[in-house]
Amino acid sequence: MGYYPVFLDLTDRPCGVIGGGAVAERKVEALLAAGARVTVVSPALTPPLQALAHAGRVRHVGRDYRAGDLAGQQLAFVATDDGAVNGAVAADARALGIWLNAADDPQHCSFILPSVLRRGPLQVAVATGGASPALSRAIREELEGYFTEEYGGLAELAAEVRRELAGSPSRPSAVAWGRALAPDLRRLLADGQRDEAKARLRARLGVTAWQ
Repeated sequence: MGYYPVFLDLTDRPCGVIGGGAVAERKVEALLAAGARVTVVSPALTPPLQALAHAGRVRHVGRDYRAGDLAGQQLAFVATDDGAVNGAVAADARALGIWLNAADDPQHCSFILPSVLRRGPLQVAVATGGASPALSRAIREELEGYFTEEYGGLAELAAEVRRELAGSPSRPSAVAWGRALAPDLRRLLADGQRDEAKARLRARLGVTAWQ
C-alpha cells in the first residue's frame, strides 16, 4: 500500500483519542501541540492526562468506548491493547468517514504516523509505509546529527524575510531561494550573528533593492 505524505492543520479541530495509557498520552500531547481540541475516552488516565483533564485542556469521557463516541471528530486515534476495541473503533471510523490511527495495529489504520525530527518550525518526517517503524526511528536519529539546531533558526529567518517580500513587485524564484540559503547562513547563526545572516539573505534576494 502506498501512502500520501501530508502535514495537517489541526488548529481548533476536534480530535478523539481512545485510551488513557502512556501511548494515548503521547498522542494527546502531540495533538495539543498542534492546536487540536481533544476528547479522551477511557475509564482511567495516566497522571499527566488526568492533569490535562483537570486543567480543562482535554475533555475526558471516563468510561469504556461506545459506538458513537467518534461522532463529530475529524481525526481519531485508538491506543488500547484490546484488539476487539480497536476493531470496533476502526469500523465506526470507516462508517463515519473519520481518519483513524490505531497504535501498533496497522490493519485498523487509515493513516500512519512518521517519525519526526523537529528543529523549530522545520519538520523532517521519515516513514517506511508501515514496514518498519524501528527503521524510521533509526533514520530519524541519524538525521538528527545532520540537521542541527541552526536549521530551526534558518527556517525562522527564511519565514521572516519571506513575509517582508510579501509586497515585493517581483518575488524571488525557488531557484533564487535555494541559492540564497547557502551554508554560510547556518554558520553565522551558529556563531550568534543573526543580524548578519539576515542582511546577507535579504541582499541575495534583492529585498533592499525595492524597500
